[in-house]
Amino acid sequence: MTSPTTTSTLGPEQQALVDALRAEHAAVFAYGIVAAFSNPTRSAQISADTAAHRARRDATIDALGAADVVAPGAEAGYTLPFPVTDPTTAIQLAVAVESDTATAWRSVIERARSEPVRASAVDALTESAIRAANWRAVLGVTPPTVAFPGQP
Repeated sequence: MTSPTTTSTLGPEQQALVDALRAEHAAVFAYGIVAAFSNPTRSAQISADTAAHRARRDATIDALGAADVVAPGAEAGYTLPFPVTDPTTAIQLAVAVESDTATAWRSVIERARSEPVRASAVDALTESAIRAANWRAVLGVTPPTVAFPGQP
């Protein structure tokens, strides 16, 4: 039996998955802030998006475990990119979260060595791009989509 791989000995695909997992942990945290400051009429969308990030986080933990990689846990807290003080800044945070997770999953696509990992990362990137577009539409951004999601 081999011992689990630590983050200091990861290959590019595994490191990208660890980084994507960290982004998913941060997304789950941030959606708690989004929920706290958003208009209550957005609660169903926020709940669905939070559940999607939890599911992606859990699937990534499982994938890392299957590869004998120790998955990092969530941090106790995360620094937000800007103060969230009202429903508008809450939705702006949701857009930022989706952009960050899209960037992380794009990195997985670029570094994937196996078809299942690449396919899962494409799905994750697509889902993040759709959620970001939905939130941009709420903010009135036109067009709500970006040409290359996950690209700075």
